[in-house]
Amino acid sequence: MNGKFFDLKKEKQDRMINAALKTFALHGYRHASTDDIVREASISKGLLFHYFESKLGVYSFIYDYSVRYTILELRSTIDRKEQDLFEIMRQTERARLQAMRGYPCMQLFLDRAMSEDVSEALLAVEEKRAALEEAYQEVEARIDYSLLPGDVDGEKLRRMLAFTVRGLMAERFQNASCQPEMLYQEICDYIDMTRRLVYRPAE
Repeated sequence: MNGKFFDLKKEKQDRMINAALKTFALHGYRHASTDDIVREASISKGLLFHYFESKLGVYSFIYDYSVRYTILELRSTIDRKEQDLFEIMRQTERARLQAMRGYPCMQLFLDRAMSEDVSEALLAVEEKRAALEEAYQEVEARIDYSLLPGDVDGEKLRRMLAFTVRGLMAERFQNASCQPEMLYQEICDYIDMTRRLVYRPAE
Protein backbone atom coordinates (compact mmCIF):
# COMPACT_ATOMS: atom_id res chain seq x y z
CA MET A 1 0.00 0.00 0.00
CA ASN A 2 1.12 3.53 -0.77
CA GLY A 3 1.54 5.28 2.59
CA LYS A 4 0.13 8.46 1.12
CA PHE A 5 -3.33 6.90 1.30
CA PHE A 6 -3.66 8.34 4.80
CA ASP A 7 -2.91 11.80 3.44
CA LEU A 8 -6.26 11.71 1.66
CA LYS A 9 -9.24 13.40 3.28
CA LYS A 10 -10.88 11.10 5.82
CA GLU A 11 -14.13 11.11 3.84
CA LYS A 12 -12.36 9.76 0.76
CA GLN A 13 -10.42 7.19 2.75
CA ASP A 14 -13.62 5.89 4.31
CA ARG A 15 -15.42 5.87 0.97
CA MET A 16 -12.74 3.64 -0.51
CA ILE A 17 -12.54 1.42 2.58
CA ASN A 18 -16.32 0.98 2.76
CA ALA A 19 -16.53 0.20 -0.95
CA ALA A 20 -13.89 -2.51 -0.59
CA LEU A 21 -15.49 -3.92 2.57
CA LYS A 22 -18.87 -4.19 0.87
CA THR A 23 -17.49 -5.73 -2.31
CA PHE A 24 -15.42 -8.39 -0.56
CA ALA A 25 -18.20 -9.10 1.97
CA LEU A 26 -20.70 -9.69 -0.82
CA HIS A 27 -18.54 -11.64 -3.26
CA GLY A 28 -15.55 -13.03 -1.39
CA TYR A 29 -12.01 -12.58 -2.64
CA ARG A 30 -12.30 -14.81 -5.71
CA HIS A 31 -15.31 -13.07 -7.25
CA ALA A 32 -14.78 -9.52 -5.99
CA SER A 33 -13.91 -7.06 -8.72
CA THR A 34 -11.89 -3.88 -8.48
CA ASP A 35 -14.38 -2.48 -11.02
CA ASP A 36 -17.11 -2.90 -8.39
CA ILE A 37 -14.93 -1.24 -5.76
CA VAL A 38 -14.17 1.86 -7.82
CA ARG A 39 -17.80 2.15 -8.92
CA GLU A 40 -19.02 1.92 -5.32
CA ALA A 41 -16.38 4.42 -4.15
CA SER A 42 -16.93 6.80 -7.11
CA ILE A 43 -13.23 6.94 -7.91
CA SER A 44 -11.10 6.04 -10.92
CA LYS A 45 -9.42 2.68 -11.22
CA GLY A 46 -6.12 4.48 -11.66
CA LEU A 47 -6.54 6.12 -8.26
CA LEU A 48 -7.27 2.79 -6.58
CA PHE A 49 -4.15 1.22 -8.06
CA HIS A 50 -2.11 4.30 -7.21
CA TYR A 51 -2.61 3.48 -3.53
CA PHE A 52 -3.09 -0.29 -3.78
CA GLU A 53 -1.14 -2.08 -6.48
CA SER A 54 -3.55 -5.00 -6.87
CA LYS A 55 -6.78 -6.54 -5.67
CA LEU A 56 -4.72 -8.50 -3.15
CA GLY A 57 -3.22 -5.23 -1.93
CA VAL A 58 -6.69 -3.80 -1.32
CA TYR A 59 -7.83 -6.97 0.43
CA SER A 60 -4.76 -7.15 2.66
CA PHE A 61 -5.12 -3.51 3.66
CA ILE A 62 -8.79 -3.62 4.57
CA TYR A 63 -8.33 -6.87 6.48
CA ASP A 64 -5.49 -5.35 8.49
CA TYR A 65 -7.51 -2.16 9.01
CA SER A 66 -10.60 -4.11 10.11
CA VAL A 67 -8.67 -6.24 12.59
CA ARG A 68 -6.93 -3.25 14.15
CA TYR A 69 -10.21 -1.32 14.38
CA THR A 70 -12.13 -4.26 15.84
CA ILE A 71 -9.49 -5.09 18.46
CA LEU A 72 -9.36 -1.45 19.51
CA GLU A 73 -13.13 -1.39 20.01
CA LEU A 74 -13.15 -4.70 21.88
CA ARG A 75 -10.46 -3.53 24.30
CA SER A 76 -12.06 -0.14 24.91
CA THR A 77 -15.66 -1.38 25.26
CA ILE A 78 -15.57 -4.68 27.16
CA ASP A 79 -15.17 -4.57 30.93
CA ARG A 80 -12.12 -6.69 31.79
CA LYS A 81 -13.68 -7.68 35.11
CA GLU A 82 -16.97 -8.89 33.60
CA GLN A 83 -17.54 -12.66 33.77
CA ASP A 84 -21.21 -13.09 32.91
CA LEU A 85 -21.71 -14.75 29.51
CA PHE A 86 -24.69 -12.64 28.51
CA GLU A 87 -23.16 -9.33 29.55
CA ILE A 88 -19.90 -10.11 27.78
CA MET A 89 -21.84 -10.92 24.63
CA ARG A 90 -23.77 -7.66 24.89
CA GLN A 91 -20.56 -5.70 25.32
CA THR A 92 -18.94 -7.56 22.42
CA GLU A 93 -21.83 -6.59 20.18
CA ARG A 94 -21.59 -3.03 21.47
CA ALA A 95 -17.96 -2.96 20.35
CA ARG A 96 -18.96 -4.24 16.92
CA LEU A 97 -21.68 -1.60 16.74
CA GLN A 98 -19.09 1.08 17.35
CA ALA A 99 -17.12 -0.21 14.36
CA MET A 100 -20.23 -0.55 12.19
CA ARG A 101 -21.20 3.08 12.74
CA GLY A 102 -18.33 4.12 10.52
CA TYR A 103 -17.92 0.92 8.54
CA PRO A 104 -21.29 -0.87 8.18
CA CYS A 105 -19.88 -3.93 6.36
CA MET A 106 -16.77 -4.45 8.49
CA GLN A 107 -18.07 -7.32 10.61
CA LEU A 108 -19.73 -9.00 7.66
CA PHE A 109 -16.43 -8.77 5.78
CA LEU A 110 -14.53 -10.34 8.67
CA ASP A 111 -17.11 -13.12 8.92
CA ARG A 112 -16.89 -13.77 5.18
CA ALA A 113 -13.10 -13.82 5.38
CA MET A 114 -13.30 -16.67 7.92
CA SER A 115 -14.54 -18.98 5.14
CA GLU A 116 -12.17 -17.65 2.47
CA ASP A 117 -10.64 -20.42 0.35
CA VAL A 118 -8.25 -18.59 -1.99
CA SER A 119 -4.71 -19.42 -0.87
CA GLU A 120 -3.12 -16.06 -1.73
CA ALA A 121 -5.79 -14.22 0.26
CA LEU A 122 -5.41 -16.59 3.20
CA LEU A 123 -1.64 -16.24 3.27
CA ALA A 124 -1.81 -12.45 3.01
CA VAL A 125 -3.89 -12.10 6.18
CA GLU A 126 -2.72 -15.12 8.17
CA GLU A 127 -0.91 -13.13 10.86
CA LYS A 128 -3.73 -10.63 11.36
CA ARG A 129 -6.33 -13.37 11.40
CA ALA A 130 -4.46 -15.03 14.25
CA ALA A 131 -4.35 -11.70 16.11
CA LEU A 132 -8.13 -11.28 15.80
CA GLU A 133 -8.80 -14.85 16.94
CA GLU A 134 -6.52 -14.29 19.93
CA ALA A 135 -8.40 -11.10 20.86
CA TYR A 136 -11.73 -12.94 20.85
CA GLN A 137 -10.24 -15.84 22.79
CA GLU A 138 -9.08 -13.39 25.45
CA VAL A 139 -12.64 -12.11 25.78
CA GLU A 140 -14.15 -15.60 25.86
CA ALA A 141 -11.63 -16.72 28.49
CA ARG A 142 -13.18 -14.27 30.96
CA ILE A 143 -16.55 -16.02 30.87
CA ASP A 144 -17.34 -17.91 34.07
CA TYR A 145 -19.64 -20.70 32.91
CA SER A 146 -20.15 -21.82 36.51
CA LEU A 147 -22.50 -18.84 36.90
CA LEU A 148 -24.97 -20.64 34.64
CA PRO A 149 -27.43 -23.28 35.87
CA GLY A 150 -25.77 -26.69 36.21
CA ASP A 151 -27.69 -28.32 33.36
CA VAL A 152 -26.63 -25.67 30.79
CA ASP A 153 -23.68 -26.30 28.48
CA GLY A 154 -22.17 -22.81 28.48
CA GLU A 155 -19.92 -23.29 25.46
CA LYS A 156 -22.79 -24.59 23.33
CA LEU A 157 -24.96 -21.70 24.50
CA ARG A 158 -22.28 -19.18 23.52
CA ARG A 159 -21.88 -20.78 20.11
CA MET A 160 -25.65 -20.82 19.58
CA LEU A 161 -25.86 -17.08 20.27
CA ALA A 162 -22.83 -16.41 18.04
CA PHE A 163 -24.51 -18.26 15.15
CA THR A 164 -27.69 -16.27 15.75
CA VAL A 165 -25.78 -12.99 15.62
CA ARG A 166 -24.01 -13.90 12.38
CA GLY A 167 -27.28 -15.03 10.84
CA LEU A 168 -29.08 -11.81 11.76
CA MET A 169 -26.27 -9.70 10.39
CA ALA A 170 -26.16 -11.60 7.10
CA GLU A 171 -29.95 -11.45 6.74
CA ARG A 172 -30.15 -7.71 7.38
CA PHE A 173 -27.30 -7.06 4.97
CA GLN A 174 -28.84 -9.15 2.20
CA ASN A 175 -32.14 -7.31 2.69
CA ALA A 176 -30.33 -3.95 2.52
CA SER A 177 -31.79 -3.16 5.93
CA CYS A 178 -28.62 -3.22 8.04
CA GLN A 179 -28.99 -0.25 10.36
CA PRO A 180 -26.31 -0.73 13.05
CA GLU A 181 -28.34 0.65 15.98
CA MET A 182 -31.42 -1.41 15.07
CA LEU A 183 -29.31 -4.52 14.50
CA TYR A 184 -27.61 -4.08 17.87
CA GLN A 185 -30.98 -3.76 19.62
CA GLU A 186 -32.31 -6.85 17.86
CA ILE A 187 -29.22 -8.83 18.86
CA CYS A 188 -29.62 -7.67 22.46
CA ASP A 189 -33.27 -8.79 22.38
CA TYR A 190 -32.13 -12.31 21.46
CA ILE A 191 -29.44 -12.28 24.16
CA ASP A 192 -31.92 -11.07 26.80
CA MET A 193 -34.58 -13.59 25.73
CA THR A 194 -32.06 -16.41 26.01
CA ARG A 195 -31.00 -15.16 29.45
CA ARG A 196 -34.63 -15.24 30.65
CA LEU A 197 -35.07 -18.79 29.33
CA VAL A 198 -31.86 -20.00 30.95
CA TYR A 199 -32.74 -18.52 34.34
CA ARG A 200 -36.46 -19.30 34.21
CA PRO A 201 -37.58 -20.68 37.60
CA ALA A 202 -38.40 -24.39 37.57
CA GLU A 203 -42.16 -24.99 37.50
